[in-house]
Amino acid sequence: MVTPAVQREAVAHLQACHGMSERRACRVTGADRKSMRYRSQRGDDAEVREKLRELAQQRRRFGYRRLHILLRREGVMINRKKTQRLYRE
Repeated sequence: MVTPAVQREAVAHLQACHGMSERRACRVTGADRKSMRYRSQRGDDAEVREKLRELAQQRRRFGYRRLHILLRREGVMINRKKTQRLYRE
């Protein structure tokens, strides 16, 4: 299975290099046109990421679960799954 990011690149390549329309490039690659136009609306997590990195440096043995609790105590209201994703990065 091909990821949407790879399909987006393939469609962009066909449009730029071969002068194809978006509709035809999507048909050739088998991509959905709506997914080509989608832009993520996720906010920037730079502050939370920096705070998590700072806490992880102070408490090296703590995993994401305990760091999540420390973030909550400091007033950063964040979902546990998002904490886990940022911790893995």
